[in-house]
Amino acid sequence: MTTMTTGSDTLTRDALAVLQPGFTGTTAPDWVLRRIGEGLASVGLFGRNIVTAPQVAALTAQLRAERDDVLVAIDEEGGDVTRIEVRTGSSFPGNLALGSVDDLDLTRAVARELGRRLAECGVNLNWAPSADVNSNPDNPIIGVRAFGADTALVARHTAAYIEGLQAAGVAACTKHFPGHGDTNVDSHHAMPRIDVDLDTLHRRELVPFRAAISAGSKSVMSAHILLPALDPDRPATLSPRILTGLLRDELGYDGLIVSDAVEMQAIAGTVGIERGSVLAIAAGADALCVGGGLCDEGTVLRLRDALVTAVRDGELAEERLADAAARVRALAAWAQRARGDVTGPGAAVQEGTAPGTDSDIGLVAARRAARVTVAPSWRPLTSAPYVATFTPVMNIAVSSETPWSIGAELAALLPGTESGTYGADAAAADVLAAAGGRRIVAVVRDEHRHPWMAAALDALLAARPDTVVVEMGVPRATPRGALHIATHGAARVCGRAAAEAVAGV
Repeated sequence: MTTMTTGSDTLTRDALAVLQPGFTGTTAPDWVLRRIGEGLASVGLFGRNIVTAPQVAALTAQLRAERDDVLVAIDEEGGDVTRIEVRTGSSFPGNLALGSVDDLDLTRAVARELGRRLAECGVNLNWAPSADVNSNPDNPIIGVRAFGADTALVARHTAAYIEGLQAAGVAACTKHFPGHGDTNVDSHHAMPRIDVDLDTLHRRELVPFRAAISAGSKSVMSAHILLPALDPDRPATLSPRILTGLLRDELGYDGLIVSDAVEMQAIAGTVGIERGSVLAIAAGADALCVGGGLCDEGTVLRLRDALVTAVRDGELAEERLADAAARVRALAAWAQRARGDVTGPGAAVQEGTAPGTDSDIGLVAARRAARVTVAPSWRPLTSAPYVATFTPVMNIAVSSETPWSIGAELAALLPGTESGTYGADAAAADVLAAAGGRRIVAVVRDEHRHPWMAAALDALLAARPDTVVVEMGVPRATPRGALHIATHGAARVCGRAAAEAVAGV
């Protein structure tokens, strides 16, 4: 059933206010501007919306010409997950790199500089950081996006990241509540299930979220995961016991609760996006992320009308929808004030990160995160090598447009460097043939999760013991090779740090 609405009544405005949709194009479509005028309070930007920083600034200015306090959100974690630098790779290492250094001032400074760059583009809500404890080494979706597998470390860096980001006037959105680290299923594709008892949940998963709340995180993102110890029937995003009972009542969180993308299969493939959106708001969510995949006006209208119909049919309390919309508007008001505080007269600017300049804090962090294991015979390369990148199937949170590896960075230091990419059907003989007499640099990612990758590397090292190995995922496999570098992430700056180590710069 589709409910016809005028676009001006309070109920319809509230239904639009809780949506955080995406759209296509590098300028705002007319339908987005029109819906903002009717009550839409947020939009989400993705890689498809971004070409350059000035272009993004012009886009957000276009949106704010319709509504000055509109929330402009983005999924900019740094590291693997970048939208602002989707085609070049991030200038900031991801969480695992920061956690491996374990310097809270560094994490705070990286987050603040990332936030400053977002704020300069007009973005004021970042769907980050990930506060997940990566306790399952086979996790296909979190991995290097987590600060680590140690609960206390994850908690303290989550808090530091939030402090740095929000000091730049950009609201943090701590995710994925109540913790996506102990899964071996990607919720983009199916429904993950975490079978832990309540004691484990409180001792491990929830500790970083308590730290986030104490640090003043302006928003928290729910996960589409099933935790039978809390709710055997509904995933966290749709569970009143988890969103209201646990997050609101028990943990005392009073900020904005945002759902993870409702078009992910854990929701879309089970209850559907319309029903899922109604259940999420009823459970305690205040905003619905949609638009990574479904980014058209029709989707916005379907979700708007589903919420309006649910209220009119008595399935969703009008007060609950009104409360959710009020929380969205409250965050929008905070972001508007924060923008003035950061950019207005007398605003404090961190040394080295003045508006209009680029800080190299990301590269500094990546260099510090690189862990180098050297064989006695190792000498830095002085001639152009062959870079063989073993590429697994990437998780969907990482854009297929985002480059990784170290070939380009190494070529800048050792001109003439050549590169090749190898998948699960790769054989060491293929690499050896392509390399010829060149030294080989083998780049892997989560070797411990991919037997084919480990086997190819074994064969390559047996034939060429002088091979350099660069691990750009979670470094759980034993270091081997003439030189082994664990970058703790695949951001562009991580590739640069590895290339410097290979070339002895």
